[in-house]
Amino acid sequence: MDSHDSDGLLAEQLLRLTRRLHRIQSRQLEPIGITPAQFRLLRTVAQYEGPPRMADLAQRLDVVPRAVTSLVDGLEASGRVRRAPDPASRRVVRVEITDEGLATLRSLRSARRAAAEEILAPLTAEQREVLGGLLSALVDGMPERHC
Repeated sequence: MDSHDSDGLLAEQLLRLTRRLHRIQSRQLEPIGITPAQFRLLRTVAQYEGPPRMADLAQRLDVVPRAVTSLVDGLEASGRVRRAPDPASRRVVRVEITDEGLATLRSLRSARRAAAEEILAPLTAEQREVLGGLLSALVDGMPERHC
């Protein structure tokens, strides 16, 4: 097998693993009533020091602003975030995480650990360490994007 074939096989394996992880995560998020995209937005909001602007979230998540609006709509309806006016500009909307949102994040972190454990179960501790190093090398070698 030449290097192009093995690179193609490796890419396919990574895609299959990503899909499997996504399915496991979706299965664990469903009882909590949140989608993977909403979870990602909630995590991103929590990473900011103060409430981010909707435009900041769109840029950080690398999505169109309309997608952020839809995600915030769903999270706001469930009480996990709230829209807040920007004190400096009436046209700017900021997104605040609520206590319910913080509680959701705490429960989702354990669901994420369970998903990772399910995926990584076949690996020894040493293999997990090697995989972590390899994944870090791939992620660190990618062009800068906020995902």
